[in-house]
Amino acid sequence: MDKPLFNMTMKNTVLALSWCASSLVAAAAQAETLTIERLFADPKLAGATPRALTYSPDGSRVTYLKGRDSDQHRYDLWEYHIGDNAHRLLVDADTLHQGDEALSDEEKARRERQRIYGSGIMEYRWSDDGQALLFPLAGDVFFYDLAQASAESKPRRLTETPGFETDIKVSPKGGYVSFVRDQNLYVVDLASGEERALTRDGGGAIKNGMAEFVAQEEMGRMTGYWWSPDDAHMAFIRVDESPVDEVTRSEIYADRIDMIQQRYPAAGRPNVTVKLGVVALADGNVRWLDLGKQQDIYLPRVRWANANQLSYQWQSRDQQTLELRLADIKNGETRVLLTERSDSWINLHEDLRFLKSARQFIWASERDGFNHLYLYGMNGKPVRQLTSGTWVVDKLEAVDEEKGLVFFTGRRDTPLERHLYRVRLDGEGKITRISDRPGMHSIKFAKDGSGYIDTFSDPRTPPQVSLHDARGNQLTWLEQNRVEPGHPLFPYLSDWVNPEFGTLRAPQGHSLYYRLYKPAGFDANKQYPAIVYLYGGPHAQLVTNSWDKPFHQYLAQQGYVVFTVDNRGSNYRGKAFETALYQNMGTPEVEDQVSGVKYLAGLPYVDPERIGVFGHSYGGYLSLMMMFKAGEHFAAGISGAPVTDWLLYDTHYTERYMGHPAKVPQAYERASVFPYAPALDKPLLIYHGMADDNVLFTNTTRLIKLLQDEGKQFDLMTYPGKKHSLRGEATRVHWHTMMADFFDRHLKPE
Repeated sequence: MDKPLFNMTMKNTVLALSWCASSLVAAAAQAETLTIERLFADPKLAGATPRALTYSPDGSRVTYLKGRDSDQHRYDLWEYHIGDNAHRLLVDADTLHQGDEALSDEEKARRERQRIYGSGIMEYRWSDDGQALLFPLAGDVFFYDLAQASAESKPRRLTETPGFETDIKVSPKGGYVSFVRDQNLYVVDLASGEERALTRDGGGAIKNGMAEFVAQEEMGRMTGYWWSPDDAHMAFIRVDESPVDEVTRSEIYADRIDMIQQRYPAAGRPNVTVKLGVVALADGNVRWLDLGKQQDIYLPRVRWANANQLSYQWQSRDQQTLELRLADIKNGETRVLLTERSDSWINLHEDLRFLKSARQFIWASERDGFNHLYLYGMNGKPVRQLTSGTWVVDKLEAVDEEKGLVFFTGRRDTPLERHLYRVRLDGEGKITRISDRPGMHSIKFAKDGSGYIDTFSDPRTPPQVSLHDARGNQLTWLEQNRVEPGHPLFPYLSDWVNPEFGTLRAPQGHSLYYRLYKPAGFDANKQYPAIVYLYGGPHAQLVTNSWDKPFHQYLAQQGYVVFTVDNRGSNYRGKAFETALYQNMGTPEVEDQVSGVKYLAGLPYVDPERIGVFGHSYGGYLSLMMMFKAGEHFAAGISGAPVTDWLLYDTHYTERYMGHPAKVPQAYERASVFPYAPALDKPLLIYHGMADDNVLFTNTTRLIKLLQDEGKQFDLMTYPGKKHSLRGEATRVHWHTMMADFFDRHLKPE
């Protein structure tokens, strides 16, 4: 049976009802009809949402990137000065560069991996002393000295070259600026302005200081070099791509076809080889660390423990062994601090923190079935487990060594909400929840742990950004984003639908969380068509008590029930829930989604003969599996940018969950959509970007050829020049209009 998920206090309930009632009454007189065009137009429907929020190292200000009201994808650099309680525009991107930016192929790929889109100032970094900001723009490097800045001054341009500088950093002591250009590492001495190359052999298959494809796409590692705390050394990875298969990939644009030679490490095929070196800034000499005899490995993380010791994480290709190693850069000697092992796979994380006041470090592990924090000595021996229970830690956020406090985000109260907590380093006392409001909290701490930025949302509240002290007391709003007259969302509030949350019990005995939107103007005596939105893959979660995709709101306002359930394999439910799909993709996800759709079809206000399903990427794959393996439950389905055969996807992702195809070929056969495709007997729409370098377009061309050979009719939409994320306002309007029209044709009665 389903049951209510959230219990609000009477005070919160009254406040929420009061807000909704007053807003709806006020909006009724000026209600507008929500359209797909409005979902993607300027200004954003969800209101102002600054990105890349960062505390300055000295704690005096918060900086962020803000899109313009006239162009939400054109970003400038702003600050909130805490002492003055004032927001200021620091750098207007147009004063430094206007017009189109000719991005390098490497930068285009890097932004696609980061899932960022736009122009202007897209990223920036603080110097460790809090006196300067560094950012790239149009392929060059700009340095903004706050101490010398004035109303008339502009940031200092450090480079002006034909080459494209990427991955720009300020050294910890502020003496240098570093970047990658033409696959080599460079530094600029800020005092003299002198530029010099630290590596010279980059080019072709050799990349210095750069993250390889799978590191960017699958490991969450976007860099390949790291400064030592004293500015004296730089650790870097040297990547040799020559072992990787070079495939010819067609990128089809509206007016041309580019034949791209891409080294793509498909499952079961060779990976890059990597070396980890440390270069001395004084003389340029490089010491290469001994990584061991096994060359078919991954280096997912590198971090300096102190000025003389470099830590790195060594991961076996099967991802069942992870070693945290510590190297002495003076003699190159390396020792293993700890080892994690798993019968399935080990999830990577960023939760490693070396403590300055003691020879200890904090580490996260899933060894007890749930991700938790542990305190270790530098001898590699465990000191104590800091958190425990049948819930997961999301992230280690900050450590206040002076007060002996550890701050982390996690799901202690419910898997559907992220909250901020603290626990003592000495193990005394209980875990204390700091964040207050029910919903999702994304946290960014000051370097000294004195306060944090909280980006909050729930289904009724688009993202709000506030500033807090370390105890959780709100100091000010950075962006209150109140939905009131003048807010982009305000004219649509009278028809806005709040989702319902609940749980259902699968036949296998586990519980599944769902989210359900009823149609606008809901009448319990009617039956409505329904649409299931899904993703289903690992390291993802769709059902959260947070602001949701406006497209789901649009569908609800068009008379659809919109339903989502998080199946086994999805995140934040513990290791056993996630690893159910190990070497078994396409089975437990389908079973759980069938449990969800059966529950949905049994609701008295849902027409069981008019249920559709759609998803993108892994969701596109799962939509196909639902239509092919459980098509009797659906009247129509949409699959976007789907993986169709896991042999076509990359090594690090695929082998993590499926194993090596040479060892378990039968698992890959079961997980492919092709054996089940002939069962298709319902309307199906497939769409894909024709320049997709993540889920290659080949996945779709192979499927449509099979469906044609089987005599199966289907709809197909391709997007010339578009990659996996299908960026661009016009494209997104077309894409979502197409999906809405498809479901209207097949799910609504004539």
